[in-house]
Amino acid sequence: MSRFFGQIGYVVTSEIRPGVWSEKLLAERVYIGDILQATRRWEASSNLNDNLNIGNKISVIADPFAYENFSAIRYVVWMGAKWKVTTVEVQQPRLILTIGGVYNEQPA
Repeated sequence: MSRFFGQIGYVVTSEIRPGVWSEKLLAERVYIGDILQATRRWEASSNLNDNLNIGNKISVIADPFAYENFSAIRYVVWMGAKWKVTTVEVQQPRLILTIGGVYNEQPA
């Protein structure tokens, strides 16, 4: 089992004017834990290059902030890239995060 040390990004969505929503970074915090599963998958796309999706499960030791805001977790910084968090499972004292494709930030 590999170890994990990296940042987790918390993002909230808010309405900036009627019908227009925007994401705002709430916090980016550092956590440690374990990589429970490491898989990758190439998906064919209409672009020149195929898309890389990973199906990794990362178990992190959570703090009170993580428990209160687990629904706002959007990405994990792992191996130099930001990856979308697709599932968060609460198993105290840990959070199990499943990550998928590359996280695409909205321009500021």
